[in-house]
Amino acid sequence: MSNRQRRGPAQRQDAIAEAVLAQGSATAAELVERFGVSLMTIHRDLDELERQGIVRKYRGGVTAQRSGVFESSVAYRSKSMREEKEAIAAAAAELVEPGMAIMLDDSTTALALARRIKDAGPLTIVTNFLDCLNLLAPVQGVRLIALGGDYDPLHNSFMGVSCVEAIEALQVDMCFVSTSAVSAGNACHQEQRVVVVKRAMLRSAVRNVLLVDHTKLGRTALHRVAPLGEFERVITDDGASAAALRELDRHKVEYGVAARA
Repeated sequence: MSNRQRRGPAQRQDAIAEAVLAQGSATAAELVERFGVSLMTIHRDLDELERQGIVRKYRGGVTAQRSGVFESSVAYRSKSMREEKEAIAAAAAELVEPGMAIMLDDSTTALALARRIKDAGPLTIVTNFLDCLNLLAPVQGVRLIALGGDYDPLHNSFMGVSCVEAIEALQVDMCFVSTSAVSAGNACHQEQRVVVVKRAMLRSAVRNVLLVDHTKLGRTALHRVAPLGEFERVITDDGASAAALRELDRHKVEYGVAARA
């Protein structure tokens, strides 16, 4: 379908978001030309995307410039680094065996993994991510355990004391988590409420695996989730630089590099 073919607002907004995320920014005039709609329609679309936390408007255009809250939006994360996440998920799926109990955090990389393993049962899958719960609920062969708590619409997941207590009552074979930054031998994240849940998940598992695309390597974030030594393996993608991989080697981290399709 060409950009100018008739499409509904939601579909057009998805296409606008993908275009802005790919380019980093765009002017309203460029989007009018690209999508063949009025300037008023483009501004309505951009208002909705800004409300979702996917883009930021400025006079005459829009930007995908990153920030902590901006990056935390599940709407943003679901559209970012898709090929890399799929490659990482494919590599992670090879670690999952029938009969396992696994825990997935509320990362979109874990969601990509859930899509890969949903037919690999029997499995017990534990998660606080509503997207994962909706994906896995109808799947036969998956015993699904939902981690409740305070619903967070920005992440579309459950958090808080109730969630942590539910995690602490369980022990799983393997936990898969992602973080927004890896540096100085630590996996880090910018939001304290998210860190508390991820830490509890890691404590609940016999084996832990960190899933991070190459853009997270060498970045910093405020809160330390865990030292890299707590992970059995780190899985990244083949966009990782030689320097980033040397840093993992320096900290004696076992890692895998997933090739993008």
